[in-house]
Amino acid sequence: MANITAAEVNKLRKATGAGMMDCKKALVEAEGDFDKAIEILRKKGQKVAAKRADRDSSEGAAIAKVSADNSNGIIISLNCETDFVAKNDTFVTLANELAEVALGFDSKDAFLAAQFNGMTVAEKLTEQTGVIGEKIEIGGFETLSAPFVGSYIHAGNKIATLVGLSAAVDGAAIAAKDVAMQAAAMNPVALNEEGVDQSVIDKEIEIAKDQLRQEGKPEAMLENIAKGKLKRFFKDNTLVNQAFIKDSKQSVSQYVKSVASDLEVTGFSRVALG
Repeated sequence: MANITAAEVNKLRKATGAGMMDCKKALVEAEGDFDKAIEILRKKGQKVAAKRADRDSSEGAAIAKVSADNSNGIIISLNCETDFVAKNDTFVTLANELAEVALGFDSKDAFLAAQFNGMTVAEKLTEQTGVIGEKIEIGGFETLSAPFVGSYIHAGNKIATLVGLSAAVDGAAIAAKDVAMQAAAMNPVALNEEGVDQSVIDKEIEIAKDQLRQEGKPEAMLENIAKGKLKRFFKDNTLVNQAFIKDSKQSVSQYVKSVASDLEVTGFSRVALG
């Protein structure tokens, strides 16, 4: 049997994140061959992943990253099964490292195929499934491009948001973060009225009409009153029309224009867990 040193075990642990005993067992099985030991741990991950494929992985860490020039942003969620794992420092560090890699990709599939410390991202997830013993996968994957992109991650890494602004003006960084916090807290359904899906509009009008009928309002009046209620829905549920959480006397759009008169919110992305 190969004489496995503590230094070799520690090297494998640092490379894979696996526990000390798992690393030692893998090195013993591999007769001291480092690459073979990594492969053994990876195969263990594949077996665990197959067993846990049908598990719910709704916990995890949602991480937002923005490029150095603030023109592009990414949100990924690294999903797991339990809150205990989601709060682990090593897990959160991995989520941040993966998000940095994700910044260079436009699609989830391309990101999963990207290289990460000598293996693909997909292989790393499988490996970590074996290490942690839970289903580990990329859940959310959202990108955003704009003249200025800002981000916000809510405490606990359960919600991450990106916001795009129309120009990189003085004060853009603060404004983008404020609006990103708004999107995290208020969960808008769309940027503005034009972004609301027609099926959502139709559903809201029907709900309003049903309520009005129950109140005894005449059928001829329902359409106009329902449209008035729809305006309220837009105000409450579209980002630029919502009351700004830091100053409810103005809308988000008005707040942004107070930073620069022609500044606008061009888009947002939001990923939430749990």
